[in-house]
Amino acid sequence: MEPVKTDQLKVPGATLYYEVRGSGPVLLLICGGIYDAEGFAVLADELAAEHTVVTYDRRGNSRSVLDGPPAEIILEEQADDAYRILGAVGVTEGEPADVFGNSSGAVIALELAARYPGMVRTVIAHEPPVFELLPDFERFRALLAQVGEAYRDGGAGAAMGVFGAGMDMHGDDGAPQSEPAPDFAQRMQANLEIFVAYEIPPVGAYVPDLDGLRSSPVRIVPAVGAASAGEPANRAGRELAARLETTVVEFPGGHGGFGDAAPFAAKLREVLAG
Repeated sequence: MEPVKTDQLKVPGATLYYEVRGSGPVLLLICGGIYDAEGFAVLADELAAEHTVVTYDRRGNSRSVLDGPPAEIILEEQADDAYRILGAVGVTEGEPADVFGNSSGAVIALELAARYPGMVRTVIAHEPPVFELLPDFERFRALLAQVGEAYRDGGAGAAMGVFGAGMDMHGDDGAPQSEPAPDFAQRMQANLEIFVAYEIPPVGAYVPDLDGLRSSPVRIVPAVGAASAGEPANRAGRELAARLETTVVEFPGGHGGFGDAAPFAAKLREVLAG
């Protein structure tokens, strides 16, 4: 396991926790859903021999504490956080970083590329839930409304039941493969509340700036899991590739395929080298 440097960064409205491993060109990994930096720990170790790998807890999740009460996430603010993390580890417009984002982290990575193209060389957007691009987008709008109603009536567990049934996913293979920290389960439970109440609505309604991304100097690589064919986020990743007039890349595993870190890291290296 690579030595891990941990640090904190004060940003408007929050203090961000982040981790740095390895040396070489910077690779920022942006997690989605309820995960935090620990969800990427094994993958980061796999990549640290050739990259300075940066992971972080997104604001309001786990160890990245808000200055005030939780509120619906603002994707521009999330992208600004990623930009500030890049600056904190020495990334400049002269030496841009590569970025990998999974799920809602992929949406943040796309927004980062749109807002700060000089800071980013490549964005790999793995299964971004850009449901508004799908032909049946109205079904997902209705589902998100049902999730919100279930949360108000029965809390996070009830809402996740509705969300899981509507997503019809085959299973999440993204859990950490190393021994988790003693408080990992507690952190994930707290993040679940944030995810259901404050993250699902804005992420599900996100529409990427397709014209801006097509003309951007940033290389945008839409990616999907080989094992998640037909699932909504897989379909959305493929639709994003079609709209950007580029080729989708298949990674091993499903929506959380990074949990099987070695083959996933091998594919990520291959894509970045391309």
